[in-house]
Order: sequence, then C-alpha cells, then structure tokens
Amino acid sequence: MKSLVLAEKPSVARDLARVLGCKETHKSYMEGPRYIVTWALGHLVELKMPEDYDRKYETWRLEDLPIIPKQMGLKVIRQTSRQFRAIEHLAKRRDVKDCIIATDAGREGELVARWILQKIGWTKPIWRLWISSQTDQAIRDGFRQLKPGSQFDRLYESAVCRAEADWLIGLNVTRALTTKYNDPLSAGRVQTPTLAMIIEREREIQSFVPVPYWTIHARIGSVAAVWERHGGKRLFDQDEANGLMARLNGQPARVTSVKRKRKSEPAPLPYDLTELQREANKRFGFSAKKTLSVLQRLYEQHKLVTYPRTDSRYLPSDMTSTMTDRLSAMKSGYEDIIAPLLAKGKAKAANRVFQDDKVTDHHAIIPTDERLDLGKLSADERKLYDMIARRFLALFYPPYEYETTTATFEIGGETFVARETAVVNAGFQAVLGKEETEVKPTWLHLSEGQTLAPVQLEMEQSFTEPPSRYSEADLLAQMEKYGLGTPATRADIIERLVETEVVERKDGRFYPTKKGKQLIELVNEELKSPELTARWERELEAIARGKGNPKQFLASIRRQTEQLVAEIKQSERVYKAPNLTNLACPECGALLKERKTKDGRMLVCSNLSCRYRRRRDPKLSNRRCPQCHRRMEMHEGKAGLYFQCRPCNRVEKAEETKRTAAKGKERALLKKYSPSNESFGTSLGELLKQALEKKE
Repeated sequence: MKSLVLAEKPSVARDLARVLGCKETHKSYMEGPRYIVTWALGHLVELKMPEDYDRKYETWRLEDLPIIPKQMGLKVIRQTSRQFRAIEHLAKRRDVKDCIIATDAGREGELVARWILQKIGWTKPIWRLWISSQTDQAIRDGFRQLKPGSQFDRLYESAVCRAEADWLIGLNVTRALTTKYNDPLSAGRVQTPTLAMIIEREREIQSFVPVPYWTIHARIGSVAAVWERHGGKRLFDQDEANGLMARLNGQPARVTSVKRKRKSEPAPLPYDLTELQREANKRFGFSAKKTLSVLQRLYEQHKLVTYPRTDSRYLPSDMTSTMTDRLSAMKSGYEDIIAPLLAKGKAKAANRVFQDDKVTDHHAIIPTDERLDLGKLSADERKLYDMIARRFLALFYPPYEYETTTATFEIGGETFVARETAVVNAGFQAVLGKEETEVKPTWLHLSEGQTLAPVQLEMEQSFTEPPSRYSEADLLAQMEKYGLGTPATRADIIERLVETEVVERKDGRFYPTKKGKQLIELVNEELKSPELTARWERELEAIARGKGNPKQFLASIRRQTEQLVAEIKQSERVYKAPNLTNLACPECGALLKERKTKDGRMLVCSNLSCRYRRRRDPKLSNRRCPQCHRRMEMHEGKAGLYFQCRPCNRVEKAEETKRTAAKGKERALLKKYSPSNESFGTSLGELLKQALEKKE
C-alpha cells in the first residue's frame, strides 16, 4: 500500500519525490515504492461563482443582489482541470491507503489541499507534513513526524470562513457598486480601508498650510548648541525670535550640567515577512510582491531560507542545536564574519530570540543549513539573501555600545542644549554593514559651573512640512498596525489597488486617482474602517485556535452582506467615470472610456453589456525603422500583420518577423516548461500545443 502525497507546486513535488525515492515519472505525478507524489497548481478548486448557482447571474443586475447561497459550493477551475482529474484518478487507486497533505504549511495551503480532497470525496486517513524549510533533512524529519490531519481541522475551518466571507462581501459590494454607477468599482474588507488610508493621507497633504518657524543656534567653542524651552526647539513668533537674538547675542555661556550615559542596543530580531518587505522597499525599491516572489525562489528553488509567509520574529528553543550547522553552510559567503564564531567552538545566538510562546505557525525567516553558493543566485536574490543572512548573523555578535553626552548651557537666562554620541563598540552593527569609527567623547573639557567666552548666535528660518505620501514600506507598516490582511496577502492587496486604477504608483509613492477618490465616497462607511478587518482577523484567528465559532461568524457575515448592499441601493450619491471620453461606441452608441493597459491606451465601451474595445494609440513593436531607427507601429491589414514608421511612412510586411518570433516563442516555451522550471507539470508537447493554439 502507498501514501498519496499532495504538494502545492510541481517544484516542491519534485523535491519531495527525490527525497522519498519516487523515481518513476509520469505526466501528473511521480511514484516510488511507498509514495505517490502529485501536485496542485495553486488552487485547483474554488468557490462557485453566482452564475454556477443560477445562469441569470451571468448578467450583473442591481435588483438580483445580494447573492447569498444557502450552502456555498465548490467547482473545479477549468484552466487546471486536467491536473485535478489526475489527482482524482490517483485517489481512487486501490493501493492508496492515505493522503499526506504537503501544501504550504499555513491557512491558505490547508485550504488548497482540503478543497481538492473534499471535491474528490476523500474518505481515507489524512496526515499533515508541517515543515518550515525545504531542505532534504527538513523533509526527511517532517515525514518521520507526520501529524494527524484532524489536528488542522480548525485551521481549515478558519480558511473556509475567510474565503466565504471575502466572496460574500467582496463580490456583492463590488457588483452593487458596479451596477449602480455603471463603472467597474471594486471593494473589499482589506482593499477598501487600505485605499481609505491613502486618501486620508492625500487630504492631509492637500489641506496642509506651511507655517514658518525659527531656531536659534549658538557656537560655544567647539560645541554647537540649540535653544530649547520645555523640550521644544521651534519658535513660531518671529518677533520673539528677533528679541532673543538681540538680547542674547555676545553674552557668556555657563555650563549648567554635563551628563554622560553609556547605552547598549541588542541585535535586532530576525525578519518576519512584513518587515522584510518594508526594508527591501526602503533599501532597494522592491515592491512587496517582488520581495515575496524573490523570497519564494530562495525558499523553494534554492532552499536557502526558511518558510517566507510568517508573522513571527522568534525561534523555537529546540533550534538552538542547529545554529552551528547553519553558520557552517553560510561560511563561503561570509567567511570574515563566521570564522571567528566557529573558532570559539559552539556558536551561541542571543537568548532572547528563542521564545516558544512567541512562535506562531512558523518561526522567523532565517538561513537554512543548505550549502550556500552565491554564484547560483540572481542579483535580486543575493540582495534579499544578504539582508536575511546579516540579520541572522547579528544575533551572534555583542550589543552595539555607545555613549551619549548632553551638555546644558545657560545664556542670559535661556537654555541651550548640545548632544553628542560616541561609539564605544560597534558590536553587531559591523555585521549589518553599519560599522562606525570608534570615537571618544570630545567634550571632556566641559564641567558643571564653568563659564565660557561670549557666544555668537545664528537664527534659521524653516517651514513646517506636510506628511509624506505612503511608500510601500509605510503602507505595509500601516496595514500591519491595523491588522489589514496577512503577511501573505498584503502584497496582492496593494497590487489590486493599482490594477483597479484607484491608486497610482509614482516614484515609489502612492497617489489616489480621481476614480479612487470617488469610490471612497460611494463605499459603505463600515468598509472604510480598518476595525472591520481587524475584528475579522481576530475572529478567524480564534477559530483557527479552536476558540471561535465558524457558524456564528458566517451567519454574521451574511447579515452584514445584506446590510451593505441595502445601503448602496438606497444611496443617492453621484459618480462620474473620470476616464469617459466624448467618443461614441460604434456598436451601441454609449460613450467610450479610456483605459491605460500594459499594451498602451485602450478605448472601452462604458456600457457594461457591450464588449466593444479598440486601441487609442497604435501598438509599438520592437522593430526599428531602418531609416530613422524609431520603433515601428504594428497594424493588422487585409494582407495580415505589417509594420509602419509614421514619420518616414515606411511599410514592411511581417512574414519574416513572424517566423523569427515563432522560433523565439518556441525557445521561450521550451525554457519555461523545462523540468528545471517550477511550472513544469504536463508534457512539453502538450504545453507547446496549448500555448501556440492560444496565440493563433
């Protein structure tokens, strides 16, 4: 008898099969003496759409809302149905005794597998592989310590509640807004409060009025001091500032106090996903989605880091014995940092990182004991790995020690303060690449009660500044603060806001669009507040921990859906599509809207039931004009595809280019679907045929 192992992706399945000795390769699975390893392609099963319950819902109508099925059903996703049928066939084999769920060890990974098993009617025993890294040793240990599937039933219930709640509220509110105002308007429990935060910040910026203020600086020998009163350094009254300058300039300074304090700062904890995304955005300009994508490759393909989708920054105590192996594996890339640690014998990390009660489903992101080969990593992968590695290595180094000196002076009855920081021991800062030259305090000549020569003052005028627009790092911090989404979903939420054209990304900052500003006025007040999502997440977490009631949660969601749709139906607010043009649709006469796409500007009919669309601008090709070397336009004529250079009026046929492109396309497909690629899962010939047919 054999166990059916269900992985989430083909790349993970290949690793599992190799470790488990499954050498017999088939189109949809790999088989060995004891195991059959197959895979999903992300979700193979999803919640039914409204039209699956009743064909009338294919047409969006406000009067049909809310759509609240008595029992939510599942359906196989058509695009990946072939793989689902393959798993279904394997599940029915007589020699299969049980199933080992080996999808991502988290809420969504549990949902991927359980929905597949539910749809095929699985009744045999279920086991769970729960590991935090993809190294061979971690896989072997995980299969020796399989957990009963029933141990994760509550996690699955939490995932179902999340999926059904998002379907009920997101789908109904989006359909209600879209049909009421005749424009694609998307809303949801996470994306709407996130949009509201961006718009609120924009309002603060637009309503901001700069206010002038003045600061007074004193040069006292080699010491630079600043006027302070009650801890404040700004003077908002120019007359008062001028009066102080006139009265104090040229007067002697008396030292009222000199305070020196030795301080130390421990190494920062390892990264969780959100903090890593924030810092990668600040340092390299990576979007949250890009960081997660690169991190996933480091985890799955290179096996160099532990599970990415974690919200914990701590490690379990039983990992202390693995530290030396991890350092040895990293040594080739960090010889100077690691060699002194290993020379001492057993390397010891900071004790405060090992806290079992602060580890959630997964511990912090740290390097694995897989042997490091930096030459195999891309530039982006090296950048991200280096951040994770240095943060981990900092745990083995002493605290950063420094001394602060605060000198207070009295000049004409007013207080001036000077502050200095001197590095005593760089400690872990040297590992993080922030090493500073060791400096001794320079104010050793100052003593309390000492009177110094008359001082010269300078006055500087400045203006208060508005708050900055959110960067991706700022937005992630706000989402984390208010419990909007999870570490695994925040990147997709941000991208969704950009794709639906309610915010724009400019120079790494987020700007609300006209559409976004109008949408936030139309959407329900309850959906704008992050409190709704925070409450949901608390309840979902309680369900996952076995302390919540799934039935009560979903009953509440159904009532809330009815209320939200009723509010939209009764609303008297007005909306005008900001991208409406004066051009009429040639098919139905409605006005056309202009949309920006990756292929350029498109004109789309504003009538939702009409599918007319055309290009506003000709599509530019990568083909260059032989005369002026500008990119040529692509056109489809009676004789087929041709290229035209508008300035030169030069026209060229595309037959030769099409043949060349076909060869290039074939090479790209061969590379994409080669066995080393994670998306490889069906026969190469079949994938080539499907892809080429789709393009024809």
